[in-house]
Amino acid sequence: VPGVTAALAAGAILGAPLGHDHVSISLSDLHTPWEVIERRVRAAAEADIVVTFYNPRSRGRDWQLPKALAILAEHREPVTPVGVVRNASRPDESSRVTTLGSLDPAIVDMMTVVTVGNTATRRIAGRMVTPRGYRWQEEPE
Repeated sequence: VPGVTAALAAGAILGAPLGHDHVSISLSDLHTPWEVIERRVRAAAEADIVVTFYNPRSRGRDWQLPKALAILAEHREPVTPVGVVRNASRPDESSRVTTLGSLDPAIVDMMTVVTVGNTATRRIAGRMVTPRGYRWQEEPE
C-alpha cells in the first residue's frame, strides 16, 4: 500500500506491537557500517523500545539478524514476543508470532520484517500487543 511502511503493515497484521515507542532498523550494511547498525540496536535494546528489522537476512548476509537478536536478548527475556511477516500486504503474505528464544533466523529473508517486542509486549490470542502505558492490566478470568 503506497505510503504505508512495511513496519506499519506488519504491525497491523501482527496485532498492535507498535502501540508505544518503536524503531525501525535496517540490518543491511551495504550503505551503513555494521558498527553503526550495532550501536543503534544496542541503544534500542537498552531503551526497551520495540524494534522492527528491515533487510534482516539475505543469502550473502546471514549473520546480522542472529547478532542483532543476541544483542536484544541481553536485555529481554527469551519469551519476548517476536512477529515475523513476509510480503506484508501482498497476495502471498504470511505471518507468525514466536518468541525471541525460539525464532529460527533461517525462516527470514529479504521480503520479511521482524518485529521484536519490548518488556511490556504480550501475546494475546495469537497476536502481539504492546500497551500504550506500561501499567499492564490483566483481563479478569
